[in-house]
Amino acid sequence: MRLTATNPIALSRRQFLTGLAASGIALNASSSLAFTNGLPFTEAEDLQLFASAMRTPTGGYALAVFSEDGEILYQTPLPDRGHAIAFDRNSMRLLSFARRPENFAVLVDLTGAREPVVFTAPEGRHFYGHGVFSPDGHLAYAPENDFEYVRGVIGVYDLTGAQPARIGEFDSFGVGPHDLLLSPDGTQLVVANGGIETHPDKGREKLNLDSMKPNVSFIDTATGDFLGMQTLGADLHQLSLRHMSYDGNGDVWVGGQFQGAKDATPPLMVHLGLDKEATALELPLEITQGLQNYVGSVEMNRSGDVIAASCPRGGKILYWDVAKRSLIGFHQVADGCGVAPLDEDSFAITDGSGAISFGRSGDDMAQIISQNAGISWDNHLTALGILREG
Repeated sequence: MRLTATNPIALSRRQFLTGLAASGIALNASSSLAFTNGLPFTEAEDLQLFASAMRTPTGGYALAVFSEDGEILYQTPLPDRGHAIAFDRNSMRLLSFARRPENFAVLVDLTGAREPVVFTAPEGRHFYGHGVFSPDGHLAYAPENDFEYVRGVIGVYDLTGAQPARIGEFDSFGVGPHDLLLSPDGTQLVVANGGIETHPDKGREKLNLDSMKPNVSFIDTATGDFLGMQTLGADLHQLSLRHMSYDGNGDVWVGGQFQGAKDATPPLMVHLGLDKEATALELPLEITQGLQNYVGSVEMNRSGDVIAASCPRGGKILYWDVAKRSLIGFHQVADGCGVAPLDEDSFAITDGSGAISFGRSGDDMAQIISQNAGISWDNHLTALGILREG
């Protein structure tokens, strides 16, 4: 199955060339536009770009690339609801994964060299909604469910051909692998094994809540060899470890989704490393009680000193001091789940009502930047970088 981009939309002058993305020839050499690193967000002619899955005003689903002021510059349909999006700066490609139990991924080339291509995990496997590119962009690694044998695997896909080709897999060393991170040097994968057994015949039903064993595993990308694992104590065996971010020190922060009693108030954030035991981070009870035991996205700011964790069911974005590993603030954002770095110390936040907000730990509240009526942003937000006219 192949998808094509939607028609161009009306754009302001500074966005005109970027808008060619909608016609399939965007961001190529002739556009005189290039991604740059570390440019100030406040420069008038710079565009901070993001990607997210969304529900459209007509009830369909799409992948969108949009600017920080909310203008959608590129949009292509998805077969069903999407979840997370990976970005490869080298090849200017996006990889969008389905929300489970759907089983598809869409590879999108922003240079316009190829039309979007849809592919699926093979028989006996299904995707878990996340994936990452290899450092050179030639491969993709995707958590998958080997549901007949109740184990997680990491599917390895060759992206160099006309159609992505699955060339192998290795063990995730747990059940229900969800999010994964690629180390900055590209040598390790960090996998959050949520611990929940599922089967496509049962939809989103959770089959092993009494015997869950979540963990975070560290894996050699070249060989698939096991490097290490961090787990929680038996009292937190129902804290499904789901979404992760590195901090500026190279440690890992994980957000959990508790599967136990609804009136329980366990810690929902965990700090760990390959050689650092998993430590559950406490929150004041009056905050924990309102979170409905659910953390959505976890991301660090560009400085690496603050971690943001979205709690859409509780309507909050939490901010954590990396050095102190403590909560330093929160904002009320109804159904806010997508979080991505906006500039050195702040975050962009997307929500289910189509709003994009600006959040910073020291501010009294998150400020709405734009509101896209009729759409609903999905769970995760990916920062693509700053696009500059030149």
